[in-house]
Amino acid sequence: MKGARGFTLLEVLVALAIFALIAASVLTASARSVRTASQLENKTLAMWVADNRLTELQLADTPPADGRDQGQVEFAGRRWSWQSEIQATSEPAMRRVTLWVAAEERGARGDLRERAQVTLSGFLGAPQ
Repeated sequence: MKGARGFTLLEVLVALAIFALIAASVLTASARSVRTASQLENKTLAMWVADNRLTELQLADTPPADGRDQGQVEFAGRRWSWQSEIQATSEPAMRRVTLWVAAEERGARGDLRERAQVTLSGFLGAPQ
């Protein structure tokens, strides 16, 4: 009998097993990459919301009083919740603002500060 050309069934099965392992690892890596990109997008948008809110506070005609405030805003086609806390500092002419921002999610419960995607701190001039 002449030498057979081609692959045996065993060789084909081994090649398929190797291909399946490589495909599974590539799919896992791409899923992780998509999840990371989504989290990065959420953090970036949340930071823009916080930065916009801080800018609004800094540009207000009458600076807000010390204490806490909260609200919601529509940004980039999503609803965001924010909470701010304004405190006096050791410098009488300055006040510290801390902002927490989280995406509005159905059934989200608990303190906004615990589920916040970003926290931003800044300063305001004290009211005259």
